[in-house]
Amino acid sequence: MPFRDECGVFGIAPQAEAARQTYLGLYALQHRGQEAAGICSRDAAGLHLHKAQGYVADVFTETVLDSLPGDAAIGHTRYSTTGGNVASAAHPFLIHGRFGQVALCHNGNLTNTEDLRARLIADGHTFTSPSDSEVLLALINRAPADTLEEAVVTALREAKGAYSLLILTEEALIAARDPHGFRPLAMGRLNGTTVFSSETCAFDLVGAAYVRDVEPGEVVVVPRNGAEPRSHFPLPKVQAKPCVFEHIYFARPDSLVYGQSVMVARREMGRLLALRHPVEADLVVPVPDSGVSAALGYSEQSGIPFDFGIIRNHYVGRTFIEPKQTIRSFGVKVKLNPVRHLLAGKRVVLVDDSIVRGTTSKKIVQMVREAGAKEVHLRIACPPTTHSCFYGIDTPKRQHLIASYLSLEEITAFVEADTLGYLAMEDLQSSVGDDGQGFCYACFTGDYPVPPDRG
Repeated sequence: MPFRDECGVFGIAPQAEAARQTYLGLYALQHRGQEAAGICSRDAAGLHLHKAQGYVADVFTETVLDSLPGDAAIGHTRYSTTGGNVASAAHPFLIHGRFGQVALCHNGNLTNTEDLRARLIADGHTFTSPSDSEVLLALINRAPADTLEEAVVTALREAKGAYSLLILTEEALIAARDPHGFRPLAMGRLNGTTVFSSETCAFDLVGAAYVRDVEPGEVVVVPRNGAEPRSHFPLPKVQAKPCVFEHIYFARPDSLVYGQSVMVARREMGRLLALRHPVEADLVVPVPDSGVSAALGYSEQSGIPFDFGIIRNHYVGRTFIEPKQTIRSFGVKVKLNPVRHLLAGKRVVLVDDSIVRGTTSKKIVQMVREAGAKEVHLRIACPPTTHSCFYGIDTPKRQHLIASYLSLEEITAFVEADTLGYLAMEDLQSSVGDDGQGFCYACFTGDYPVPPDRG
């Protein structure tokens, strides 16, 4: 089963009812974070902010959206990778500082947060949350610069790690992406309006057309006066290393990420997985929803029929009350349920996107067996995950990643599968059209483009 989701950002300017458009954009990005959501809008009176814990549809009512007037807005849907799931860490952050009102939302993690925070505290700054995004805003506010744009660049030159940022001020909407381009950020147009989003599926919902990605190291400024967006590249030039897990799991399959179709990449992963790890079987079954595209590719290549032998309950909220009596694998069973008449007596190829700790995979294999499957062959559409991520994905510490301390044979025995096959690294690279240099594969290799400040 996959890593935990990360965050999504959306911004638009100039556009009538910008907050409502941003609400729709966040709705499309809900899969990237379910813990909190927020929108900051701008009108002639200044910036207006609303944020809270919960799903997008719960946080924003008609009354709330009416309180967010203006022709520009930025928004964020959050999963806590730093700062914990606390209300104070919800985005956007808004300050009234030396450059006036400035709001910021952030997808990614800084790797030098603690050093920066300690320095700012020593200079007298007081923080209201543990978020590294608030550190970025403090750096901007304290930067030795004459203009806000200069302050943003000065702050980003100090920040290390991953960031796709949207910044809203009284005079502009600013988008920025770190020099390695770890996290995605797309740019679109809607009837003369500039739109930014973590994924293009949000463009589809609001009716915007994808233009291009914000490039690694690029800063794009959309002035309030209606002038055309300005672009410049003020950050150090390095080798781009976008996160390959966007294609493996995070992004919605109907999105373009880094200019590539997520669905096409995942089906190719499944096709190459079938070539690399063939098996005699009766049925290909995805672990929903993240394994569906790869399972389709596996089925097409192998000729083994595909079917939805496991059904996901899409209406499970962030929390649910467990019964007092002990029910084995309850946490999995409340989300996934086998279709017994499809699985009974069958040799099943079970396709998932990744194995992290291994405990969830084990429960799913057990579930399929208990539904009557004669054999269960587990196929994973990425290489073994052996290292933690420090660039905006919530992963366990390395000692909890099962592939970091067990062999393939030992993992197979632990999850109780008849066979287990992972996607080879060269096949993953082929699936995303990479020559080996274009993506970050640190979670598989331990080769970190930016060294983390923690283990």
